[in-house]
Order: sequence, then C-alpha cells, then structure tokens
Amino acid sequence: MAGSEAAWQAATMGVPVVIHEMRPKVGTFAHRTGNFAEMVCSNSFRSDDDERNAVGLLHWEMRAAGGLIMELAMAHRLPAGGALAVDRDPFAEAVTARLRAHPLVSLTCEEVTELPSDGNWIIATGPLTSAALGQAIRAETGAEALAFFDAIAPIVYAESVDMSVAWMQSRYDKGETAEEQTAYMNCPMTKDQYEAFIDALLAAEKTEFHDGETAGYFDGCLPIEVMAERGRETLRFGPMKPVGLTNAHRPDLKPHAVVQLRRDNKLGTLYNIVGFQTKMKYGAQLSVLKMIPGLHNASFARLGGIHRNTFLNSPTLLDGQMRLRSRPNLRFAGQVTGVEGYVESAAMGLLAGRMAAAEILGHILPPPPPDTAMGALVTHITGGAEAKTFQPMNVNFGLFPPIDARGGRRGRKDRYKAYTDRAKAAFTGWLNG
Repeated sequence: MAGSEAAWQAATMGVPVVIHEMRPKVGTFAHRTGNFAEMVCSNSFRSDDDERNAVGLLHWEMRAAGGLIMELAMAHRLPAGGALAVDRDPFAEAVTARLRAHPLVSLTCEEVTELPSDGNWIIATGPLTSAALGQAIRAETGAEALAFFDAIAPIVYAESVDMSVAWMQSRYDKGETAEEQTAYMNCPMTKDQYEAFIDALLAAEKTEFHDGETAGYFDGCLPIEVMAERGRETLRFGPMKPVGLTNAHRPDLKPHAVVQLRRDNKLGTLYNIVGFQTKMKYGAQLSVLKMIPGLHNASFARLGGIHRNTFLNSPTLLDGQMRLRSRPNLRFAGQVTGVEGYVESAAMGLLAGRMAAAEILGHILPPPPPDTAMGALVTHITGGAEAKTFQPMNVNFGLFPPIDARGGRRGRKDRYKAYTDRAKAAFTGWLNG
C-alpha cells in the first residue's frame, strides 16, 4: 500500500520512479500474487465516516491529495454498511495496472538485500520485510527491530453457509440499499453453543513460534484465541457482540453471541469471518469454526494464519521528513514505520512520496499540521510517541492536539465533528500552501 501510493505521488509530481518489487520472484507467507497493494488480511479500509471518525477523516485527506489507493478502493467498493470494504483482487490488479501505465514509473522484480548508499529511496517493505533486508536495516540502526505478530482471518465460500440458520443484516441496519443489506451474514449462538465454542477454541492446537520468538500482538488484530484467553466474555463484547442485530429466523429470540461474515468480493461468493484472525493450526480451525451455527458444512477459500510483522522504533530513528537519521537518502513509509492498518500505511506512503519528490525538485515539503490525520500520524511516529514503549498505532483522535473546550462541554459526536472540521481546514491549507 505505502510503496504504491508513494510511487504514484512522486510520479504525479513529475519525478521518475523505479519500483522494486521482489514478488512474485520471491514470495512471502501471506501474499498470493505479484500485484501491488495486495490485501492479505481484511478487505476493509474501516469506517468511511469523515465527520466523526479518525480513519474516515484520513480517507478524506487522501482523496483530497489525489491518493491512488483511495481512488481505486472507491472504484472497487463492496457493500459494507458504513465501512469501506474492497473487492481485493480487482483492486490490486487496478493499482498495478495504473502504476505500470504511468510514463514515469518503471518496475524491477528483484529483491533488494542491502540498504542503497546513493540515490533517493523509500523503503516501504510492509510488515513482511525480507530477512536479508531486515538484517541490513538492523545492522545500520544498531538496534534490533521491534516486531509483533499479525493474524489473518479465514474466508468462506458463501454457497456453503446454511442460510436457514444465518441471515443477512448490517449491524443497526446501517445498509441503506438492498445490496448493502447483503454485506454481512450473521450466525447466531445460544449461551450453550457459545460456551462450547470457547472451550474448543481454548483447547485447539495453535501455531508454535520458532527460534525463541515470543508473541507481541497488536491489540487491533488479536487472534480470537488470544482474546478468549483474556476472559470467556471477551469475544462476546468484541467481534461476536450480538447488539444491533435481529435474527430473521427467530426475531423473538435474542442471540447470546453472533459471528459476522463480511462480503469479500463483488460477486458475493466469498465472505471473511469478521475479527476472526487466528493462529490455530489448519485442522483445528476446521473443527472449531464448523461449530459456528450455519458453518457446519462450510467450505473455506482460505484458512487463517499468523505471520511476524517487523517495524522500526521510528521515534528514535526517523526525522520529521521520515528519513533515516543516519542515512538521509533513505525514507521509510508504511507499516514498517509503526503505523497499523492499510489506510495508515498508504497515508504514510503518500507523505513519503511527496516529501521525496519535493526534495528532488529542490525544496522541502513540511509535514501536514498535527491537527490533521496525516499530521497526527507522522508526528506520532517521528517523535511524538514514547520510544521506550513504542507500538504500532492506528489513527485515532487521541493523537490529535485537544480541541479547545472553551464555550462549554461538547458531546462526543460534537467533539469528533470539531476535530474533523479543524483537520479539513488545516489539511486544505497545507495542500494549497
């Protein structure tokens, strides 16, 4: 995501770009293709509400800045209530085709194994930085890169779901059209079914880590079994919460828990199990997931998995231009810098691309103001965060300078609207500056 957006922004500013993409020649655990911007976990860019949600505001800023990722995400949007979900394969194909067609963009399919000593580079290797390049980064920074583990949710063939048990509904009926109301399948559980599911989940055989690795998970993408280990009710107040839903088959009976599946492609043939990232071994997954009512005969297009994500201690290593302090010809962007999420990664690519192009063209582009979503993120990773406890972070209003409360107390919705209004004005000023 970050590398694709960075390349697009720099080329749009008139600077020739060479994209170095090791796939498909060198693969990774999670990727299936050689396409740019391949989505390997969720197919969602999360909330598209640009008035009261921080990630929705980030969508707005990227669109305002001519972002390629947001443009093509909208072009390949799937019904998902208030979220921006994407038909992942056509989306990645479109990003790849657009970049390949740009006259200032060229491509080399070779793995980069050393940090380049000259030229202007943006390293946007994502969380799955190759072993050789990761070692080169560690050697240069003089410190071990931090790491955490990220998990992938399973994907189910829609035709294999028992719709005499499951039903279609967006939570709180947020879908406005008939198509949007098919964005989510819902599988209800009674209390006894839920308790049996938790028991099986806790007992299931899990992936073991190697070479002394210990798991540090990002809280926004915890495996379901890790959530269950934190308490038997954790899942019921998380991805399996039953609120805002009415069982179409038994409207008089409130489910104890609900498993939601979100549409994963435009055809509606694939659905991913929302929030069900997992490190269970494949055999255990099949047994446990088929305990979910409606999925007893389910067929899976992809089972869940787990992989190691690498990121820098950016507050100590990067300057305000996202350059490596010890090697200013190298910029870093995306999840490797310690932002979490597709949108946040692409946004940091957008900034890095613009900053690098501006420098090549003979001037310095200041980062956006910290009261914008992009500005809040780049401020956080380049010095705003506490280096000793630095962990990957989604965009959120807690990263923004507080809203002046003079004039009386604000409700949460009004306060969030005030954040987005202020951010849009500041970001527009930055773009026009």
